[in-house]
Amino acid sequence: MGELLVDGGRCQGHARCWALAPETFEIDEEGYAHVIPGRENSGDEPNVRKAIRNCPERAILERETNEASEKASEVSAS
Repeated sequence: MGELLVDGGRCQGHARCWALAPETFEIDEEGYAHVIPGRENSGDEPNVRKAIRNCPERAILERETNEASEKASEVSAS
């Protein structure tokens, strides 16, 4: 899994992510979602996966990190 982020250019403030995974997403004063600091690596949790699938704007992204790349490389090399 990569690092979670919400694309501010896509988020329209539907708040489905917050409704489905409030432990990972928060809504700012303008109604847009953000990943709660410290929860960027929670993309493998069932509620977060559900939030990603239910975002109508596909604004929740997973950015591949170096750690994830290294793990992917290890898997493909074995």
